[in-house]
Amino acid sequence: MNAAVTLERFTWTRDTLSLIWADGTSRHFSSLWLRDNHPQDRDPGSGQRLIDVADLPQAPAIHSVTTGDGSLLVHWDDGSDAACFELAWLARQATGAEAAAAVPRLWLDGARLDAGRDFAWCSYGEAGTDRQARFGWLSRLLSDGLAFLSTVPCEDAAILGAAALAGRVCETNYGVLFDVRAVPQPENLAYSDLGLGLHTDNPYREPVPGYQALHVLSAAPDGGQSLFADGWALAEYLRDADRDAFDRLAHTAVGFSYRSKDAELYAERPLIQLSCSGAVTGVHYNSRSIAPLRIPDAELSAYYRAYRRFALLLRTERFQLKFTLRPGDLVLFDNLRVLHGRTAFASARHARHLQGCYVTRDSVQSTTALLRRELS
Repeated sequence: MNAAVTLERFTWTRDTLSLIWADGTSRHFSSLWLRDNHPQDRDPGSGQRLIDVADLPQAPAIHSVTTGDGSLLVHWDDGSDAACFELAWLARQATGAEAAAAVPRLWLDGARLDAGRDFAWCSYGEAGTDRQARFGWLSRLLSDGLAFLSTVPCEDAAILGAAALAGRVCETNYGVLFDVRAVPQPENLAYSDLGLGLHTDNPYREPVPGYQALHVLSAAPDGGQSLFADGWALAEYLRDADRDAFDRLAHTAVGFSYRSKDAELYAERPLIQLSCSGAVTGVHYNSRSIAPLRIPDAELSAYYRAYRRFALLLRTERFQLKFTLRPGDLVLFDNLRVLHGRTAFASARHARHLQGCYVTRDSVQSTTALLRRELS
């Protein structure tokens, strides 16, 4: 929106500034909000606020508003310095564009989708050299929760360079990266050749890793098929189908734990995580690491019913996206949204080997936002 062109008119009272756009929409800014966002009260270098809310007058009154070159100048009744607001900045506040986030594209019926057709793919080389292609790939990742890279070199630790295209790799007790392959007496069932049901990783950790990357070095030709499901879509499906079950899973914290020779981890969180407005913002499901439930006896039966209801949804093939990753493929997915799993394979015949790592959630969002700023 070009606010300097599309602003139709403005009016004000002592308490409110009202902007009316050419398309008929309007936005009202209170005098206190305007005083709190006085541009001159921000450091010119960092943009950070120089004052605290306690420094503001309790009820600043607008004396008058005049126009400038692509701006509005708000004059105050108490004679303090006028505040100059760029119209373009006010327009971004009016539309929410200043804090714009990717709108999720929920995909409930995963079995009807084709991973190669319905999700973002980009070659490793293109993502590294073409910033427009990289931005498009990351934008789809934020929207879909799942995206793929191809032609990543089948070399040890190549995943780290690929994951860095999206954000910052974080280290856990598993290391900066970890090898997913069958080993004798595994400390985690991921390091076996057993099939793994749909789950999210590390719900026993604070914070839960935001994104997970898996890179295929060698694949099993007869098994080891990857499974994915959109946990946010499944949670919304449950909200519509069984509101009591949804509410119990969203408002009851349960424990998750992990123990090994070099780690002792425990955290509590609900299986379905909500924002303050009630939107689904996370799914935490891992039957291998959930701790014994500590729920009052009077509520235990109802909780188990809800827990089982959600578990059965995860086993429903209708909701599962199945795909065979090939050597050189890398999948990156939102670990607070997309559940993943695999079918069993025979490690004695074929050595299936993936490498994985975790990428911080905020760094993926930041990388995408910086590219958006640069390319706009």
